[in-house]
Amino acid sequence: MSQEIRIERKSLERFVTDVFMKLGLSREEASDSAEILVAADARGIASHGVARLWRYENGIRKGIMSGSVIPTVLRETPISLVLDANGAMGMYLSKQTMGKVIEKAKTTGAAFASIRNSNHYGIAGYYSEMAARNDMVGICMTNTAALGVPTFGRMAMFGTNPIAVSVPGHNEHLFTLDMSTTAVTRGKIEVYEREGKTLPDGWAVDTKGLVTGNAGQLLEDMLYQRGGGLIPLGGAGEIFGGHKGYGLAVMVDIMTAITSGGVFGKSVMDSAATSARVCHFFGAIRLDVFRDPEELKTDMDRLLNELNNTELAEGSQRVYYAGQKEHEAEKLSARIGVPLSQKVVDQLRSIGERAHIEFPKAM
Repeated sequence: MSQEIRIERKSLERFVTDVFMKLGLSREEASDSAEILVAADARGIASHGVARLWRYENGIRKGIMSGSVIPTVLRETPISLVLDANGAMGMYLSKQTMGKVIEKAKTTGAAFASIRNSNHYGIAGYYSEMAARNDMVGICMTNTAALGVPTFGRMAMFGTNPIAVSVPGHNEHLFTLDMSTTAVTRGKIEVYEREGKTLPDGWAVDTKGLVTGNAGQLLEDMLYQRGGGLIPLGGAGEIFGGHKGYGLAVMVDIMTAITSGGVFGKSVMDSAATSARVCHFFGAIRLDVFRDPEELKTDMDRLLNELNNTELAEGSQRVYYAGQKEHEAEKLSARIGVPLSQKVVDQLRSIGERAHIEFPKAM
């Protein structure tokens, strides 16, 4: 197991911001992108955090993604917005777009947006929580490069295709379901490959459609579309509901790519240099569309407290609700620093050396 190193959050954000600015992003683009990447690590979601900075470095240097790009408005109504990102930075554009969706929803009660031709946008829950913190139900989805294998198949036909939904309670109580529609994300496979660990059974299959534990070989096979990939949420076959995860993954492709006229399914492909161009979906619905917001949030508090206080299974110590572990990890990171593995720290130091930016010291 790699040693865990804690870096003060603001120092890590400044480092990532400075790297992005050296790569040509504006301060606002760099700052927003850094904030969203670091937020993943602060919440314990290492698969979507600063370990991905090298992909942005490669993508920007190769011109596959870039800053200061003006998206094309394809269609707009009082309750909707459809954009072509034109290869813009996914995190910055997504934050701006969810902000616009929230402003529309303040007037109309609900609003939605889809984006095509974008890039990796970090953790989906970041954007759904933007709406929740404005007394709204927040919804966010993205498709990804084809990595998931359909029920009874052996070729990757859809992405990890995450879904996030956030609903607020009082006193910072926040339900955030942020999940991939495959058993795990590719980022988690990358973590296992970095750590030299064998994959658990039930995460992925090889080119023959058989369960595999070889993270490195799986990543290579998925990159070159040789076959094999991640199993849908629920597992292989139908016995444990794998067909439900498969259906959810395809639904995300529909909501993100079909609505925006973007690329979907097996046509969404990564390269060795960077992630594929992808599509996103954002939604915000005012709580008062349904009922008095204070009453709704009071019931949310009750629901979440009931879940926390339910009787425990033998040998278990605690029951969580969706998002609770991540929010508690974020509070811990604020006190003792953001956790990074030694390998990620070494990688960031190398990026910093190329950009002539010093990596911050550990706490």
